[in-house]
Amino acid sequence: MPPSSRRPVPTHAASSPTVTVVIPALNEEDNLPLVLENLPPVDEVVVVDGRSDDDTVAVAREVRPDVVVVRQTRSGKGNALACGFAAATGDIVVTVNADGSADPQEIPRFVDALLSGAEAAHGSRFRYGGDHRDALPAERLGHAVLSRLVNLLFRTRFTDLSCGYNAYWRELLPVLGLPGPEVPGLRRGRLAWGDGPESETLITIRMATRGLRVVEVATIGYPRIHGDRPRRLLPAALRVLRTVVTEYARRWRRPPSRPALPPAFPPAAPSASPSPSSSPPPSPSAESGRHAARHSVAPPPRTRRRPDLRVIRGEGRDERWDGPSQYRAVPGENYRPY
Repeated sequence: MPPSSRRPVPTHAASSPTVTVVIPALNEEDNLPLVLENLPPVDEVVVVDGRSDDDTVAVAREVRPDVVVVRQTRSGKGNALACGFAAATGDIVVTVNADGSADPQEIPRFVDALLSGAEAAHGSRFRYGGDHRDALPAERLGHAVLSRLVNLLFRTRFTDLSCGYNAYWRELLPVLGLPGPEVPGLRRGRLAWGDGPESETLITIRMATRGLRVVEVATIGYPRIHGDRPRRLLPAALRVLRTVVTEYARRWRRPPSRPALPPAFPPAAPSASPSPSSSPPPSPSAESGRHAARHSVAPPPRTRRRPDLRVIRGEGRDERWDGPSQYRAVPGENYRPY
């Protein structure tokens, strides 16, 4: 089911949406093949290379010949995501890490959340049905405290601020206000706000404060398949806190608005959609590839209230939603009847 009629109807309203997977990668020649092999059927895969020193690009093209490889224009994960969003052509854009810390077989659950009425699906490793299997007790405590702070300041209900596993309707990506691949006037070698490691928390906050219908989807976080994850707990906590304070101050200085579609995100051309008789994508619990042997985890059982989904933002129910009651979303703070 397409998003609510309170926004302009996307081009996919009368057909099955196409899905693009964006994977930022930096020196991930050992992990990236396992991620690519375990992807469910999707329409497009975009690998954003962060100027890797190893054979990340060559390995990606060897494993998946149809992959679209782009090189990010600056440094930082935020810039990598912006470059991937600019290159994506699908109706739905899903972001997945290249280090194997997330199971790509969960992608259909994120797409299902969007088809059920959400405008953004945010992964959470700390809610019912999810787990962060690579988190220390101090990390869990830090996530809980910072999530509570954000929820108090922005009146949200997030349980995970820094999960990179997300899905969006592509036509709504400009609402996030991320710096584009090219920023006029930015000195060479400098980063724009949102380019660096603050991007994950920034995107999470803006998904709600910019008025999007956000739903949390339970996901499993795993250790890196190869290599060790740097554990700089105090710098990471301070970075999240700085992002929260900065976004809170910006919110009061300049109320969020809905920008028009910039040239970096042109509307996707209508494409031939598969017939209704086409076979659906495999179940998230189905095992495939070397990655699945270690990382494929069955999703939580689908009860009537869908505990793996949670509406994050809004003050009251949208009574015009005609879908199933367990998927009923709530309008965000910038709710406007179109």
